[in-house]
Amino acid sequence: MVHGFWLGEEFFASLTEVDAQMARAVAARGCRWCGGALHRADYQRKPRGGLLAEAGEAFTRRHSLCCAVEGCRRRTLPPSLRFLGRRVYVEAVVVLASMVVQLVSTIREACIATGVPGWTLRRWSAWWRGAFVQSPTWALLRARLSPPPPTEADLPRSLFVRLSDEVQRRRGPPAASEVCRLLAQLLAPATTSAVPDWARFLRDLFEARTID
Repeated sequence: MVHGFWLGEEFFASLTEVDAQMARAVAARGCRWCGGALHRADYQRKPRGGLLAEAGEAFTRRHSLCCAVEGCRRRTLPPSLRFLGRRVYVEAVVVLASMVVQLVSTIREACIATGVPGWTLRRWSAWWRGAFVQSPTWALLRARLSPPPPTEADLPRSLFVRLSDEVQRRRGPPAASEVCRLLAQLLAPATTSAVPDWARFLRDLFEARTID
């Protein structure tokens, strides 16, 4: 499914535009603690793309916001389609490389195919079937994509396949990059805890784009 697959500059440019849109939407709400204005206070990341998404390494700015009120000055981190928390690798690689692990016979094969170290691949695989399935993000997705929900033991591949099937039923066979983008939208709540009503926020933002 991901053999020979590569995400290019156009894909990451489109995700960057959505990240900027989400940052503006969060800023318009004001500081969640004091109600003050939120100003841009972006910071630089040094993302890795491995062999699957080298183009993603050029998009280094992580959108961030800072309260303008003296005595508060708290940071607010908008959701992102490019970065999955503090992970060094871009989110798309976390998804695709984890799928490669599921599709090949050994971790060594997965390392060669993705350019990601074996210990990192093992850690990601454990996260998908451990912390992720216990998260509020998965609880929402499980309800939204049922019945039956994607198989937890086969994440993230089961989630990727479910999205592919949904798109195919509606519009015909999708490009893998389109599925990656949809999956990034669904995973956006897992990229920050700074938007308390993230379910409604993202539903409104992606209403015209995401599978319901």
